[in-house]
Amino acid sequence: MSNKAKTIFKYFFLSLAAFISVFPFLFMLLGVTNKSIDISSGNLKLGGEFLTNLSNLFSNDLNFQRAFMNSLIIAVITTILALIISSIAGYGFEIYRTKRSEKIFNFILLSMMVPFASLMIPLYRMFGRLNAAGLSSFGLNSYFSVIIPAVSTAFLIFFFRQNAKAFPKELVEAARIDGVSEIGIFFRIFMPAAKNTYAAGAIITFMSSWNNYLWPLVALQSPEKRTLPLVLSAMGASYTPDFGMMMTGIVISTIPTAVIFFVMQKQFVQGMIGSIK
Repeated sequence: MSNKAKTIFKYFFLSLAAFISVFPFLFMLLGVTNKSIDISSGNLKLGGEFLTNLSNLFSNDLNFQRAFMNSLIIAVITTILALIISSIAGYGFEIYRTKRSEKIFNFILLSMMVPFASLMIPLYRMFGRLNAAGLSSFGLNSYFSVIIPAVSTAFLIFFFRQNAKAFPKELVEAARIDGVSEIGIFFRIFMPAAKNTYAAGAIITFMSSWNNYLWPLVALQSPEKRTLPLVLSAMGASYTPDFGMMMTGIVISTIPTAVIFFVMQKQFVQGMIGSIK
């Protein structure tokens, strides 16, 4: 096969793969402008029903606006707390390495093999006891019942520790000689140097929290506390689902994650390869 034929085959394969990847998003965007019956029949033409679908979405009894704010509040708080707590843990495991800390870290890594479904019953009982103890703000049917299990994950701790390995230890020693406290070293030296790592961690954590479905389904029991994935699922569970309204809700729900990723994609790539400047 000649080089020209190889090039043609390569571009044909890449174009086909790109089309397969983009087609669901194209169908979703076209579905926003069509009626439910047109979407069911596979119509790929641009319609004129966008404003109608948008009006139906915001006037629906499922309260899409409230669910959007619930998801935003949970995702933002989870991301901030997870970055702070997990980065401190990852930094500590790398900078203050001992035999005991290595055993603890290995135990944390083993927890990644435990499926979350097996943790739901213990988590449900734990947060249920908080409700029984009068701490309903942290118990079931509260934002913190969804936030707390996600603020310290084995993956994020491992991620920050791996990136902390590239952090120059000479800076730590120099800062100690200058009289900087250990907390000051972390917040004033390590965090600014690891901004790409934090950007990558923020994208991963925000997207995971934003798309979380299983645990909020169990923990958030009242309609006013439901998040976007729960509301979108409820839209499709009706006897005659309005696919135009669903497509509109899905498009709106993808905007925050898309904006965050495209704004921080450069830092995300650098953070994933362990770049610290």
